[in-house]
Amino acid sequence: MSVIYPFTAIVGQDRMRRALVLNAVDPRIGGVLIRGERGTAKSTAARALAALLPQVKVVADCRFSCDPDLPATWCTECKERVAKGEHLPVAIRSTAFVNLPVSATEDRVVGTLDIEKAIQHGERHFEPGVLAAANRGLLYIDEVNLLDDHVVDVLLDAAAMGVNIVEREGISFYHPSRFILVGTMNPEEGDLRPQLLDRFALSVEIHGIRDTRERVAIMERNLAYEASPEGFREQWLDKENDLSAQIDAARQLVDQVLFTRRDLLSIAALTSSLEVDGHRADLVILKAARAQAAFDGRTTITDRDIALAAELALPHRLRRGPFQQTEMGMEELQERIEQLQGGSSTGSPEPADEDGEDTTNSKKV
Repeated sequence: MSVIYPFTAIVGQDRMRRALVLNAVDPRIGGVLIRGERGTAKSTAARALAALLPQVKVVADCRFSCDPDLPATWCTECKERVAKGEHLPVAIRSTAFVNLPVSATEDRVVGTLDIEKAIQHGERHFEPGVLAAANRGLLYIDEVNLLDDHVVDVLLDAAAMGVNIVEREGISFYHPSRFILVGTMNPEEGDLRPQLLDRFALSVEIHGIRDTRERVAIMERNLAYEASPEGFREQWLDKENDLSAQIDAARQLVDQVLFTRRDLLSIAALTSSLEVDGHRADLVILKAARAQAAFDGRTTITDRDIALAAELALPHRLRRGPFQQTEMGMEELQERIEQLQGGSSTGSPEPADEDGEDTTNSKKV
């Protein structure tokens, strides 16, 4: 097995690395689309992230890597086995990295049901697809803009629902489909339809680094890696392990991160003032802000968390004309949030819900 270039050795591209880490902390955010020119470490970053992610506990002989601690998410097969009184063996595995080819068809992605066997022998036989292999792992789609739109839609549906359901001729099969979705593309080769762009939770546009010292660092690190991949990875192993442990701890903490009605008002005011269509952006910002807080080891979100999340959730959702700049920096977003908060009535109590009671903190989105 080839040695993967270390994630922590990637020079610059802070937004891209942060977007990937936040999705690793909470895959429910909904994936990240990385748009950039050739040679900007897009695929390197995706592979490197999968290599440093913590190991996962799975049902050892399950084709879908079901989580033994979450029975509600089990596949059809695991639930039927337990119903028969069977004990499910447990194993620890590395996080899977699944690369989806551009030529993939819908059946290749979702899997297929053998209708003939079901009719003739009364047996339900399901042939797993890419979504089964990617469950609890990282699904990477290079050149996602060249993939069939319908296939992209199916992938994004599965990522949003966390389950893959296949139905044919009255026969159905389902299995968990929770994965870190990473799509990359070169805008020079064409863009995604706006409807599909919006389905990606986060978006990052990256460019070649212009700073001379950083470009030198890129050359030096790549030459060192090519000369001795094992030796180079050994140099970065401590940082890789530290980041892996931080992500693992954040995963345990993210559901405990609280938010207030004031936080929700800040998010809503921000998206409303920027005339963002729909409500997906609001939910994505909240989820990403909670993941950011968990990654920093906190159980409450701040205005900075919201700004950092908005920096990743809004670029592909802002209305733009041919001469408008869509990029907004984190500082600009945070300043906008503070201005919006300052424009509201100060000193007033927290808004109450419809029953007239103060809204309490919540733990779940």
